Amino acid sequence: MNYLENLEWRYATKRMNGQKVPAEKLDNILKAIQLAPTSLGLQPIKILVVESPEGKAILAKACQQPQVVESSAMLVFCYWDSITDEKIDHYLKNISETRNQEMASLADFRKMITGFSGSKSKEEQHIWAARQAYIALGFGLAAAALEKVDATPMEGFNPQIADEVFGLNEKGLKSVVLMAIGYRDEAKDYLVKAKKVRRSMNELFKRV
Repeated sequence: MNYLENLEWRYATKRMNGQKVPAEKLDNILKAIQLAPTSLGLQPIKILVVESPEGKAILAKACQQPQVVESSAMLVFCYWDSITDEKIDHYLKNISETRNQEMASLADFRKMITGFSGSKSKEEQHIWAARQAYIALGFGLAAAALEKVDATPMEGFNPQIADEVFGLNEKGLKSVVLMAIGYRDEAKDYLVKAKKVRRSMNELFKRV
C-alpha cells in the first residue's frame, strides 16, 4: 500500500476501541514528529504523551470527547510561552555538539534568533510557536496513517484546564491541540465507512 492509499484510508476517527498501539509504531510516530521542520529549527514545542488511564482521565477534564479515554495514547501539543536566552543557548549547544561546530561560529545565527524573537510581541510569539506545533501535528497524522494507526486531531478542548491539570504554566508551556492515537471502533464510529469528502484537485489548486 503506497502512502496515498494510506492517506485515503485515514480519517478523523470519532470512536476508538481501546486497543493498545504497539510500542514500535508509537515510537515511529513520535520520531516523525521529532523530525518535523520548524522555523529556525528551534522546535519551540513540547509534546505530552499521555498513555495511562489516570492521565487520560485527567485530560478528560479538559476534553469531553470519547477518544480521550478510548485511545491508546493522547498527544498534547504545547508551545513555549516565551523564547528565553537559556532556550536559545541550549539549541545552539545542540547544533555545536551535533555538527562538531564551534559555538563562536554560531554568533550571527544567535543574533538572528534573538532579533527575530525580540521583534515580536508576546502574542505574536505565541501565534508563531503554535504554528510550529501544527506542523509537527501534520507529520504525526501522516506517520500514523503510514503505520495504519488511527489518529484524530482535536481542537475541541479547554486549553486553560489542560494547562492547569498538567501544570504546564509552571513549565512555561501552553497547550494548543490534541492528537488521539488508537484503533477505530468499527461498530460505534458512524464515519468508519463514510467516503472521504474533499474539494477537487482543480478547485483546491491553481497552477501559476
